Parts: sequence; C-alpha cells; structure tokens
Amino acid sequence: MAELGGLNDTEVTEFVLIGFSGKPKTRMGLIGFMAIVYLVTVIGNGVIVLVVIIETQLHNPMYFFLCNLSILDICFSTSSVPQAIINALVDRPVMSFSMCYTQMYVGVYFGTTECFLLAVMAYDRYVAISNPLRYMIIMNWNVCIILAVFAWAVAFTLSILPGIANPVRFCGHNEVDNLTCEVTALMRLVCSDTSVNQLVMYFTSSFSLVFPFCFILFSYMRIIVAILRIHSSSSRMKAFSTCGSHLAVVCLYYGTCIFSYLKPQPKVRHERDKIISAFYGIVTPMLNPLIYTLRNQDVIGALKRLGDKKV
Repeated sequence: MAELGGLNDTEVTEFVLIGFSGKPKTRMGLIGFMAIVYLVTVIGNGVIVLVVIIETQLHNPMYFFLCNLSILDICFSTSSVPQAIINALVDRPVMSFSMCYTQMYVGVYFGTTECFLLAVMAYDRYVAISNPLRYMIIMNWNVCIILAVFAWAVAFTLSILPGIANPVRFCGHNEVDNLTCEVTALMRLVCSDTSVNQLVMYFTSSFSLVFPFCFILFSYMRIIVAILRIHSSSSRMKAFSTCGSHLAVVCLYYGTCIFSYLKPQPKVRHERDKIISAFYGIVTPMLNPLIYTLRNQDVIGALKRLGDKKV
C-alpha cells in the first residue's frame, strides 16, 4: 500500500482475502467441493452449447435462450471459482487492486445478466404454453435476438456504468472477509462517502432482482393455469414436474441474491453470508444444465444421436 500521509490516508493497492484464514480443513474441503462443482458446470454447460449448435432440431427460441444461459453460466463460474480455489490454497491470499476490482464487476455483470435472462426464458415458456399455435410467430428470431441483447445490455448498464460514473475510494483497511472479491464484502472497506453508491446499489438490485423475480412468478402462475387445462393427467404431471424443478432453481438463485444485496449490510460479515454468496455464484451455474436438460427429452435424444454418430 502507498502512504499518502497517516494510516487513515493509506491508499489500497492490493487486497488480502481472509474468508477462511486459520481454517485449513475448511479450505481443503472447499477446494475439493469447488473443483468438482466447477468441472461439472463447465462440462455440463459446454455440452449444452455444443448440442444446441450441432443439432438443427434444437434451433428454436427455447434452446437459443438455453444456449445463452449455458454460455453465461460458464463465464459466471469462471470469473470467480478458479481464483477462489487458488485463494483457498494459502492462508492469506493477496490480489492486486485492479484484479480484485475487475473480478467484482465482472461477477456482478454476469450475475445481473442471469437475472434478466431467466426472466426472458420464463416469458418464452409462457408464450409457448399459452399460445402454442402462434408461438413461432410471436417468438420469431428477431424478437429472440432483441430479448437476448436486452438482457446482456441492460445488465451492463445497471452493473458497470454506475461504478464508472461514481467511483469509490479505498484506504486503510484492505482485508476482504471472503474467498473472492464479492461486492458486498468489498464495499465494507470503502472510506469515501458511500451514501450515493448504496442508494444506487439498492435501486439497481431492486430493478435487477425483484422486478425479474416477480415477472417470473407471474409467468409461472399463468403457466400453471395453462397446465391445469391439460386433459391428460400424465402430461399434466410431467409439465408440473418440469416447471417445479425450473422454479426451484429460480427461487434458489433469486432468494440468495435478494438476501445478500437487499438486506441491511452489517459491519461484521457472518459465516452464513459467505456461504450464501458462494452458493449463488458457484452452485447455481452447475444446477442450471442439470435441471434444464435431465428432464428434457429433446436434449437427451440429441445427445444419444450425437453419441451414435461418433460410434
């Protein structure tokens, strides 16, 4: 750190991530867990992207958005998990200011994009079930591309631009109580006035979390109403099972994010907060390919056809 005159004016040039310092057994367990989850995340989402690109039968709006989600999950997980594994290998890992700050904003951007993309996917399923005969007319390729670009672009506007427009200043303390440079952990070290930043964060978090989540719940309520009109009991149960698993992952992701970003931030970071922040950043990207593919006969059939071609 560079001295500017007095301890309180010390400019931070690096951060020490002390999330689980002094707990070697916990860190070893986390390393194994994160390595397995990351491997499953990359392989699972990579297979989805490959199958959707290769199989022409999957060239429709639903799988276009699923492919976007898989690419996003690979990027989201890669932005934090490998570095978290490296950080867990030592008792006091150090990251440069620029590297830590970049990781924070990249993670926020990908997480925000996922919020909007999940809402877009819920809208796609709502149109498919409520207007099956007009589905391909309503969800034409121009609309799909616009919705995908909307999710990525609005997330950039809400997550990156506020930080560029109103940068914060770190000085003095440089110990981050987390394994990664997560935004709520870093903001505890800011020594400049954060009132505007906190107001912006609550606004952007509300817009990117509460609004999409409410929209998804509304869409799934309409989907459930449409499912109840299905005469075949087996088809109805299958649709309920699929929607239930989708909704469970959505509630898990939005619930942990809302708890982390919209609740009052205490001065002392609890172990529970570190586990929750790790959950939505590490586990959710792994769950998406499992939930969206293992119950999907089209993807399973495409995988079998690709396997038969290789044999």
